[in-house]
Amino acid sequence: MHAVALLSALAHEGRLEIFRLLVRSTPNPMAAGEIAEALTLRASTASNQLAELERAGLISSERQGRSILYRAELEQAGRLLGFLADDCCQGHPEACAMLNRAEQAAAKRC
Repeated sequence: MHAVALLSALAHEGRLEIFRLLVRSTPNPMAAGEIAEALTLRASTASNQLAELERAGLISSERQGRSILYRAELEQAGRLLGFLADDCCQGHPEACAMLNRAEQAAAKRC
């Protein structure tokens, strides 16, 4: 896992919104057109953002008939969160406890 590449991919508002949408739609994949419509993006913009997220490994795609369906790669996102928690919390269990509470609160919002 390359944390910098993953964080870089998520460091764009549009890509972050796409990723969040795909996480919320899990386990159901979404077509590019659905994603663009849901987030009011131009098709070309959505396509570029989806390609960047897929290069980073945060989403995957599969062709189904004439459509390409996208889904969030939750294991990859989990590895990123685990890396951040392990790296940032070394020797400070109270900080990790705060991260766990924040993660649980975020999960409830999604």
